Amino acid sequence: QVQLLESGGGLVQAGGSLRLSCVASGRTFSSYAMGWFRQAPGKEREFVAAISRSGGLANYADSVKGRFTISRDNAKNTVYLQMNSAKPEDTAVYYCAAGRVFGMREADFTSWGQGTQVTVSS
Repeated sequence: QVQLLESGGGLVQAGGSLRLSCVASGRTFSSYAMGWFRQAPGKEREFVAAISRSGGLANYADSVKGRFTISRDNAKNTVYLQMNSAKPEDTAVYYCAAGRVFGMREADFTSWGQGTQVTVSS
C-alpha cells in the first residue's frame, strides 16, 4: 500500500485553471499506475484520468478530454492534474488513487487519498 495526500483544491471561476497535486509515500511510486477520480454532491464517484507507471500513457474521461492533463514526476513521487477551462460541473471532491493496473475502474486502484475539494463558480 502507498499513502497518498492531495493538495491544490480550492475555488476557481469558470474558464479558469487549477492544478492538483498528489504526493505518495514510499519508494515504489514508479511501480504504480495513478489516477484521479471525483465525486460531486449526490453523485457516484467517477473516473477522471489515469496515467501509466512510466507516464507514457494516459486516459481521460470524455467530459474532461482536451481540458485536463494528468502528469507525474516519479523523482518527486507526485502526480498532477492540470485543470484548464474549468466548468461548474467540474465541482467535486477529487481523489488521487494508486494501483498496479493501468485502468479506469475504481477496482483497478488499491490506495486512495482523502480527497481535495474543487469548486468552480459560474
